[in-house]
Amino acid sequence: MRAIDLPGAGSLLRRRWESAECYEFWNHFYRGFAQPCRDLRADDATPRAIAALRRATAPLVTAKRPRLLAKVTGWPRLGFLHAVFPDARFIHVYRDGRAVANSLLQVDFWRGWQGPAQWRWGPFDDGDQREWEAHDRSFVALAAIQWKILMRAADAAKRSIPASSLMDVRYEDFAERPVEMFREVGEFCGLDPDTRFERALGRYRVESANYKWQKDLSPAQQAVLLAVLGEDLVRYGYG
Repeated sequence: MRAIDLPGAGSLLRRRWESAECYEFWNHFYRGFAQPCRDLRADDATPRAIAALRRATAPLVTAKRPRLLAKVTGWPRLGFLHAVFPDARFIHVYRDGRAVANSLLQVDFWRGWQGPAQWRWGPFDDGDQREWEAHDRSFVALAAIQWKILMRAADAAKRSIPASSLMDVRYEDFAERPVEMFREVGEFCGLDPDTRFERALGRYRVESANYKWQKDLSPAQQAVLLAVLGEDLVRYGYG
């Protein structure tokens, strides 16, 4: 982390080591971190895991980079991470459920094709089971239900940590105003404004891909999405 700032060496090191989600790192210190069957809570954080993760992450910050940025997807894990890092700030990035469901149907790591008994998101509750059955076990409906499960988990997890530690960012707002949103994120994280970073960001065109669900899915499949997600879309501002 210190050598990456050295002239010449920095560019070589950045090509060798790229930013990534690094689930192997988290799993090394807490075996169930990457793929638990439910969200990880504060009471899941063992004293051993807390001590090990604090020791492992301490060398990753430097005088020039006083904050460690980590990205995790799927379950929010807010309660667990807050127990390990009580001074952490959490940024919840979320997106239109129709676009998320369509994306899940396209990626090679989605395990919904094996059904909810084999996926990572735990057993259905009675309401989700009835809804899936009502749509003849549609995979489109299943992908939509997954988004609802994770959004419910995020809502519950947010109640377990101080409100001052959390910031919500909508993907659509970032795509529309990337520089402004990053400025707000930096302020929330206690980072000083960086005009060089903002100029670099301004050279990129960020385009929302939310329209793809209307192109990729048939009218009947779109109707399933709307039927499953309707109330939740309104709740999260996608009316």
